[in-house]
Amino acid sequence: MIFNTIFIVIAVILLWGIFAYNRFITLINRVKESWADIDVQLKRRYDLIPNLVNTVKGYMTHEAGTFEKVTEARNAAMRAGNIAEQGKAENMLSGALKSLFAVAESYPNLKANENFLELQRELSDTENKIQAARRFYNTNVRDLNTKVESFPPNIIANMFHFEKAEFFLLDEESAAKEPVPVHF
Repeated sequence: MIFNTIFIVIAVILLWGIFAYNRFITLINRVKESWADIDVQLKRRYDLIPNLVNTVKGYMTHEAGTFEKVTEARNAAMRAGNIAEQGKAENMLSGALKSLFAVAESYPNLKANENFLELQRELSDTENKIQAARRFYNTNVRDLNTKVESFPPNIIANMFHFEKAEFFLLDEESAAKEPVPVHF
């Protein structure tokens, strides 16, 4: 009788360990898959930028500094090594693109150019897809990190060296937390 009870307890613990391990593998794969979604959208964004710059160059002959900033920011974003660097580089790139569009506002012929408008629409659509992919990624990271930190699954996480993943944060989140300055 005691052997049966011990066997059942060991079997339950073993089955729980297998289930917990497989759950971690599922969560890790979801994080990787959702990062791949972000990566696809970022690559699409990087591919659109040279076309946008070339379209704008014909109209904005005196704005070489703006083009250089956009190109440098794009190259830095493409070279980013980890998620934190990627976030910083994407913030730089977003700022450079905002500057480009702000300067483009003062060129009425450019604003009427169909190619420019289409590129602007595609870039805006890509930005929305990046935000959606980022939210999906961060949700998966949250689920994984919760599991890594929770008891008793953290026992399995420590045994197999499963680690927390890094959130993909952009300045928009930190800017939203700060009060907006008002000047009179």
